[in-house]
Amino acid sequence: MPALKIHSAEFKASCGTVEQFLKPTIPEVAIVGRSNVGKSSAINCLVNHKGLAKVGKTPGKTQTINFFHVQTNGSPFMLVDLPGYGFAKVPDRVQQQWAPLIEAFFQSRKNLRGVIMLVDSRRVQDSDRDMLVWVSQLQLPIMLVATKADKIPRGKRQGAIRELQEGLGVDHEPTFLSAYTGEGKQQVLGQLQDLLKS
Repeated sequence: MPALKIHSAEFKASCGTVEQFLKPTIPEVAIVGRSNVGKSSAINCLVNHKGLAKVGKTPGKTQTINFFHVQTNGSPFMLVDLPGYGFAKVPDRVQQQWAPLIEAFFQSRKNLRGVIMLVDSRRVQDSDRDMLVWVSQLQLPIMLVATKADKIPRGKRQGAIRELQEGLGVDHEPTFLSAYTGEGKQQVLGQLQDLLKS
C-alpha cells in the first residue's frame, strides 16, 4: 500500500454546540492537546497548509470543535481539532462548556477511527495524564505525538522519551514531531494511515 500523501485540506465547520456537528459520513480522527502545545502548528504541518488552523499567541485560542476535510492519495478523512485543555487563558465558564461538548463529540461519532494526542516533548503536565486516562476509557486507538521536537537536542532524546513515558504512565514511545523543521512528519502520517485502516 502506498504511503499516505495529503493532497489538500479544507476548513469545513467550527462547532460550539452538538447541533452544529457535521454529519459523520467519512472516517474521522480527533486531535487533542494541552493549550499551547502547538496543536495548530502541528495540524498545518501535517496537512501542508500553513494557514489552515489559526495559530494564536494566547493559549486556548481554539474554543470550538473544528472540522477539516482532508483529501489524500487514498480515501478522504475528517481531521477534528478539539479545544485545548489545561492552562487556557479563557474564562472558567467557557472551559466548563467544553467538557460536555467534547464528551458529546466522542459519544456521537461512530466513524471516529482514533485520537492523536499531542504532548510537549519537554514536559508532562497533570492535565496531560488526566486527558490520557479519559481518552483511554473510550477504547479508541491513541497516537502519542511529542511536539516541539526541535527544542530537544539529539543527545537528550532518550532521556526525554523516558521522562514522557514515566510522566504519562505508558510503555510505548511517543513520536517526536517538529512543526518547525518537519521532523517526524512522515512517521506521524504513517501512523495516521494505520489509524484510518482500523
